[in-house]
Amino acid sequence: MKNITKAVFGLAAGCALAEGAFQAYVHKGEKKRAAAEGNSRQYDYRDLQAHQDSVLKDKKILFLGSSVTYGAAAQGQSFVELFEKLDGVQAIKEAKSGTTLVDENSVLALVAFGNGDSYVKRLKKVKADTLDCVVCQLSTNDATMKKPLGIVSAQTALSAYDTKTITGAMEYIIQYCKEKWNCPVVFYTGSYYDSAEYSAMVQRLYDLQKKWDIGIIDLYTNQEFNNISKEQYALYMFDPIHPTRAGYSKWWMPMMEEELTRFLAQQGEERYSDCH
Repeated sequence: MKNITKAVFGLAAGCALAEGAFQAYVHKGEKKRAAAEGNSRQYDYRDLQAHQDSVLKDKKILFLGSSVTYGAAAQGQSFVELFEKLDGVQAIKEAKSGTTLVDENSVLALVAFGNGDSYVKRLKKVKADTLDCVVCQLSTNDATMKKPLGIVSAQTALSAYDTKTITGAMEYIIQYCKEKWNCPVVFYTGSYYDSAEYSAMVQRLYDLQKKWDIGIIDLYTNQEFNNISKEQYALYMFDPIHPTRAGYSKWWMPMMEEELTRFLAQQGEERYSDCH
């Protein structure tokens, strides 16, 4: 019995030590990210001037995602804060680093950031009564962790989707938002980086668009958008996945703003036409 007790305490101590070491690693990374040139004071969103007469003003938008939506390499500032500041969007930021579309808990995210719940699980906890739009990140974590892509379902029932696959989770998110809030859903991608898994996920978005009429902000396959100098890329990206403050405000945001505005305007025209 004493040996069992000793083993349990040893395991607990080992886990605590590992967690402490991992937390120290995360903290060290935060200091490095804060020191990046693209995160200097001049790129703080709070110093920017709001757009006059933005058509997105007062739109209530849920932004669902993980580290890129959160702004993990930009000290917690992402395009979400830019939409709030520049366009007057009423934003709900539901972003937890390290989490996935696929409905599985992330132990690393739980240890490092206090929440390992999937996009699906966190979406179902959102308390908003009404929303004008849901903008969802096409998660790079699913690609990095090589989660199964899955298939597009022939059905349109929440119970029909395999949320243990990327496609099933995305279909669940789309239909859940339409049923709960009757609002349009937009997926956005990251800028280009070399990943066969992520490339396949981007292509799957277009399959889902045919079925669901979702919006897609495609920063990944847009060659003109990705055609920037090495110097610009070094300023804009902390690593191949995570933008700096400069990357969000100077590179990603103008495209995201333009595409989201266009899509919501189109959705408004279609709804008007349906009513007349």
